[in-house]
Amino acid sequence: MSVAKLVSKRAHQVPGKLTISEYFFEVPLNHASPLDGSLRLFARSIERFEKPVGVVEEEAKPLPWRGPGFPCKSPQNYGWTEKALDKGYQIVFLDQRGTGLSSTVTEQTLARHGGPMAQATYLRHFRADSIVEDCEAIRRNLTSEQPEEKQKWSIIGQSFGGFCCLNYLSAHPEGLREAFILGGLAPIVVEQPDPVYQNLYHKVAERNRSYYAKYSEDIQRVKNIIHYLQTEKVKLPTGGTLSIARFRQLGINFGFHGGIDAVHEIILRLDSDLEYYGYFTRPTLSGFESTQGFDDNPLYALMHEAIYLQGHHASNWSADRVMKDHPVFMNLSTSNDEPIYFTGEMIYPSMFRDYTQLRNLAPTADILAQMTDWPALYSPDRLANTNDVPVYASIYVDDVYVSYDLARATAARVRKCKTFITNAMYHDAIGAAGKSEEVFRRLFALREDVLD
Repeated sequence: MSVAKLVSKRAHQVPGKLTISEYFFEVPLNHASPLDGSLRLFARSIERFEKPVGVVEEEAKPLPWRGPGFPCKSPQNYGWTEKALDKGYQIVFLDQRGTGLSSTVTEQTLARHGGPMAQATYLRHFRADSIVEDCEAIRRNLTSEQPEEKQKWSIIGQSFGGFCCLNYLSAHPEGLREAFILGGLAPIVVEQPDPVYQNLYHKVAERNRSYYAKYSEDIQRVKNIIHYLQTEKVKLPTGGTLSIARFRQLGINFGFHGGIDAVHEIILRLDSDLEYYGYFTRPTLSGFESTQGFDDNPLYALMHEAIYLQGHHASNWSADRVMKDHPVFMNLSTSNDEPIYFTGEMIYPSMFRDYTQLRNLAPTADILAQMTDWPALYSPDRLANTNDVPVYASIYVDDVYVSYDLARATAARVRKCKTFITNAMYHDAIGAAGKSEEVFRRLFALREDVLD
């Protein structure tokens, strides 16, 4: 088994009597074949410089992820950090491979590995199974000098981070004390993404109805914008194209707290520009573009459908195919009264034409979409029958990113899993103002209480 090589470590104090340590590690690209090359990983840890009286530091260390394709912020910028420190945890924040300072994936860095086929082969090592092997290698490094009973750690994963937690529980339960999963109970018995998108398109349609119920005036505003985009080619400030498909991708925000209001703000500005000037102004286009992170996080687009693949299946642009089964999303008419629906967290071939930093990666994306023979990500038998690691999970009824129905099915298949289910929060509750503390409190209530 791999042990991460510690390349460097630096510690600094920050306001709040906190110490942040910055680590660089070296790990194999392919943990099953260490001679195939290596990656550099970056992580930060945070702990109190002066520990509060009466709190004993736990051996466990929560380890958060999100994505696929996004790094962690600096630890002090998470609302729940103080609560975890109050519980006695030291926290390790990892930039998962391919993000942040961990061998980041961009158009330029991928080009170093060769052409599209070589790039796609390289990217096969950027799924949950490889991320978990990285984490386990880091755990072995950081705990190597501790007594055996203190070498296990806790993990916490939000969204895709929950997928990683379930892989960790399947592959290396011996390294875990407990797992916290926030809006990330992966569909463990699904082997390809079609069932996921069949489910999520229904949920995205519900959020569209909620949007138009609140902002009924936006039905016509959206049609005005679509009509303009049908006849005009609009170039965005960074060189991308504001196509109809890209415009509809604003719906990815519907799953966040305040997301409906944020989309309305953009629609109001776009329509106001058309009414007053007859075109979109640069500030409006810049505001639109700032809501879409695919140029800076191409891994998100390249690997999103692959996070579901197990066995001899290809994604074959699943979201694009499945949308045709949902006629409400096919309506683009500007001459009737039917609202035009926004799409959600789905990846489409058109994105590799519309986003500047994705254009040259279109051949790589096509190869990934056709690839089969993906390793299994989970062990349903181990999770259901022999799992001894306590799991505490939040499930959100109105989640448009992780299917509520499939998440509940997974919870029922994971031994020692307790759940907190709510229709009063959305997918990003752990990071939302006024919600983070409640989520944390409810999860720790599951941890600290017992059932008869």
